Amino acid sequence: MPTLQVRDLPEDVYVSLVMLAEKESRSIAQQTISLLKDALGLHANNKMRRKALLARIATKTFPDSTMVDSVSLVREDRDR
Repeated sequence: MPTLQVRDLPEDVYVSLVMLAEKESRSIAQQTISLLKDALGLHANNKMRRKALLARIATKTFPDSTMVDSVSLVREDRDR
């Protein structure tokens, strides 16, 4: 995983980052990654991708002929 080093970070930015990390029960590194993802719109993309996937799943239809009765499968396995 790549590493990012920030030089000459203003003190007020660091203090705000530390306070926010404590509030969110995260490490400073975790909070920084979360803030960067938010700023780059990466969290939103994941949510939109999940919503689109759930919508596709909801529209899928399965013909009744492909539905298998689990009881008969279990019975068949037991009879072997």
